[in-house]
Amino acid sequence: MKSAIFSLMLLATPTLAHDQMAGDLHIIHPSIPAPPTTAKSASGYVTISNEGDAPEELIGVRTPFAASTTLHTTIFEDGIAKMRPLIGVPIAPGEIVNLEPGGMHVMFMGLSGPANEGDMVPATLIFRQAGEVAIEFMVDPAAGADHSNMDHSGH
Repeated sequence: MKSAIFSLMLLATPTLAHDQMAGDLHIIHPSIPAPPTTAKSASGYVTISNEGDAPEELIGVRTPFAASTTLHTTIFEDGIAKMRPLIGVPIAPGEIVNLEPGGMHVMFMGLSGPANEGDMVPATLIFRQAGEVAIEFMVDPAAGADHSNMDHSGH
């Protein structure tokens, strides 16, 4: 029984290890659903926990994977999903913020090349207080959402 539990822990290690601490910020599983090979844009997701006593704000993301990278939120108008840019993502002390499908997310536009499942994409999260934090987005299995056809008119 012990060896079965240990084996399961080893299998889970890559996922569990794909998080990091940056000061009081816990950055959990930055990921990009594998975009179609012809996609010009992709979305990125991450969970950030502010384990400190001071407010923080994610104000940008930089990566060589895309010509431009912005923070977005998804809104629904007349049954149509539309993206709108965000100036920043506040993270109050003790709060956990999820950048996830159907909500706030990172938008990678003008992709520099393909991203295949299992790839690690280097990036830098930029925080108002904590500054720059180097991370890697893991390319996960495709989620079925191709952002290249979404309405970006809110830019």
